[in-house]
Amino acid sequence: MTAYNPAHKVKPKKALGQHFLKDVTIAERIADTLDDYKDMPVMEIGPGMGMLTRPLLDKGHNLTVVELDVESVAYLSVHFPELQGRILGEDFLKCDLSKIFPDKFCVIGNYPYNISSQIFFKVLDYKDSIPCCSGMIQKEVAERLASPPGSKAYGILSVLLQAWYDVEYLFTVSEHVFDPPPKVKSAVIRMTRNNVTSLGCDEKLFKRVVKTAFNQRRKTLRNSLRPLVGDAISQLTDEIYNRRPEQLSVAEFISLTQQIDNLLQEKQQ
Repeated sequence: MTAYNPAHKVKPKKALGQHFLKDVTIAERIADTLDDYKDMPVMEIGPGMGMLTRPLLDKGHNLTVVELDVESVAYLSVHFPELQGRILGEDFLKCDLSKIFPDKFCVIGNYPYNISSQIFFKVLDYKDSIPCCSGMIQKEVAERLASPPGSKAYGILSVLLQAWYDVEYLFTVSEHVFDPPPKVKSAVIRMTRNNVTSLGCDEKLFKRVVKTAFNQRRKTLRNSLRPLVGDAISQLTDEIYNRRPEQLSVAEFISLTQQIDNLLQEKQQ
């Protein structure tokens, strides 16, 4: 068996959801999304062979990369010596980001499609430390994140992210600029932290309400939220309970959470 030579190109691994971007222009456009954050550290997730890494470094970003694939880590170590000590061979989803970045930082990447939702849930956990998160994901997921109420794409991640971030769908990317080409189109998004410091409701209950509502999205809220509060749901007469979850704005979900919270507290008395 021939020993691995890190000077060679990295072989994309299906198990890791790797689709390496090969279009320099698109990489530069993605890097441009953080132009307003030159004075802030940046973490790139899943750099692979560094197609996005290079323009980020050329723009002067204080960059740290996290890469689970040991072959890619070896390649990056050879081709990006300026990143010495800042190539983390770890799983981003398991990283304690507060130990890596004591202050605010940005997140960017050509994200692995199979874990992109998990990545954004983790970003939410660090929302007070991450003012901007941008990058490329599956087009369908990008549409979901940026979708307004009333759309079929509007769902759990739409509400939870838009409660804390302004989400922009920036541009669509063809499947033909990747190696290997994915079976779907991609899109670049940017999430910028809004001015919300508190939702004004129990945040854990807010998540439960949103998830419970969308788990049966074809039902009205009066029916979909029954598992959360039981038959006491019949006590709530607001017309909002006759609507479906995709029809509610973030503000209405907050109001809904407050009502559910009051009802649950009454049941405990």
